[in-house]
Amino acid sequence: MKTLRGFITITAITMAFALSTLGQTVLTKLDGTRVDVESQGGKIVVLAIGASWLPLSDKQAEYTNSLAKRYAGKNVVFYFVVTDSTNPRSKNFASNETVAKFAADRKLTMNVLRDSDGLLTTKSFKIEQVPSFVILNKNGDSTTEPFGGIDPKYDLTGPISRAIDRLL
Repeated sequence: MKTLRGFITITAITMAFALSTLGQTVLTKLDGTRVDVESQGGKIVVLAIGASWLPLSDKQAEYTNSLAKRYAGKNVVFYFVVTDSTNPRSKNFASNETVAKFAADRKLTMNVLRDSDGLLTTKSFKIEQVPSFVILNKNGDSTTEPFGGIDPKYDLTGPISRAIDRLL
């Protein structure tokens, strides 16, 4: 009987742990620190999801820097999420050094996070294409459809700003 009770207890603890991590979107900064983008202490989170090899990510970086400057000092945090592969055998591989150079060359003012091959963000936020922007409310929930794709002739900061302002 003690063995059965012990087994049930261990199983319950294991299941509780597994369920507690369900729904978390934890990504890794270039220094190895892990960040749960859905648990940012009551802040609005803006994720700019792109790739260092993608030419449109240059425009995305420009928009992200502009938005971060506009909302500096407010209850909004920005992350640039690169979906470049961390697998050296992948054709879309980028080392942390390559990603850091990408960020430095574009003067990104926010933390850069890795999501190898976009596996976590595309599934969690229903992203169909990169570059995209995702906005999370203060509870870590996605509040709008992702702002997917970038037309270099259209300034996307307006619609994104309006979405952020509604949450502030």
